[in-house]
Amino acid sequence: MKFFKPLLIAVLCATAVAAWADINVGVTLSATGPAASLGIPEKNTIALMPKTIAGQKINYIVLDDASDTTAAVANTRKLIAENKVDIVLGSTTTPNSLAMIDVASEAKTPMISIAASARIVEPMDAKKQWVFKTPQNDIMMSLAIAEHMAANGVKTVAFIGFSDAYGEGWSQEFAKAAELKKLKIVANERYARTDTSVTGQALKIMAAKADAVLVAGSGTPAALPQKTLKERGYTGKMYQTHGVANADFLRVGGKDVEGTFLPAGPVLVAEQLPASHPVKKSAMAYVTAYEGANGKNTVSTFGAHAWDAGLLMTSAVPVALKKAQPGTPEFRAALRDALEQVKDVSGAHGVFNMTANDHLGLDQRARVMVKIENGAWKFQP
Repeated sequence: MKFFKPLLIAVLCATAVAAWADINVGVTLSATGPAASLGIPEKNTIALMPKTIAGQKINYIVLDDASDTTAAVANTRKLIAENKVDIVLGSTTTPNSLAMIDVASEAKTPMISIAASARIVEPMDAKKQWVFKTPQNDIMMSLAIAEHMAANGVKTVAFIGFSDAYGEGWSQEFAKAAELKKLKIVANERYARTDTSVTGQALKIMAAKADAVLVAGSGTPAALPQKTLKERGYTGKMYQTHGVANADFLRVGGKDVEGTFLPAGPVLVAEQLPASHPVKKSAMAYVTAYEGANGKNTVSTFGAHAWDAGLLMTSAVPVALKKAQPGTPEFRAALRDALEQVKDVSGAHGVFNMTANDHLGLDQRARVMVKIENGAWKFQP
């Protein structure tokens, strides 16, 4: 009996400690490199995420992948193998996120990407069942652009995008949207994120005499084609993707991006939305939190994608804790299952409803059209 009591106390203590095990969240973002204008607000947003969820302490381990695919994979391996994370958030860009999928799925660790391409979560298979994402799919935003073009008299379009998975994904999805709206694509060009000149591509686009040009890039590198076309005298309508929705793009683009149209998440123009908009309240919650920490007019849609990843995690963790303890394979599996069952979570960009076959879960409430006017974003009703 004397031996049994200390043993019982030890077991109870061990159980108590296990019940309060920390949840480790691994984060890899592009805080430097070509995608830094996206990654920096994402990193700033991680600092705003909850330090406890359902009574469990949350540890965030944040690494910079420098906008490099190899580094993103190495970071993911390190976070899983060395830091024993329960979930991975990131990365910033589509190529990085696509490269991370194999690592996350092999380790059976849920991953929430904050990059845009639908290919991150589609088509669903054994690997992608571990992966979720928060940015709107390219087809959703492509349709918004095509609809706007058609309604404003555009008949022919020239396309220029990144020479990577982001540009290719947009090329494929916009082609579908253009066909639906009877738009003819008369030029299709590519350039690298690190290029300093696109004169050759611009000359081909000018020769095509398109009514409008769509630039499928993200961050500040997306300003290069537009500035080059402006210098060459192009006067048609200009469109960008939601990949440019931050203040750095406005700063770099300057007067050359005035009048540009783009689809964006509601958070970009949250204050301008009518009170009846279904995402205004949740979008303003992020704007208030981010600008309270970083200053007025500092919010960007990219940080908001990270915020929404945090909201999904916050919704899923209490459900997973009912089935297993953090730091175990069972908890990671339970967390994946809980993410797949998220319903009616209002975020900065939209309302999330996940299913086994839809690991994004957004609908048309997650997009608005915006115009750049006087160096600022203007909501287009």
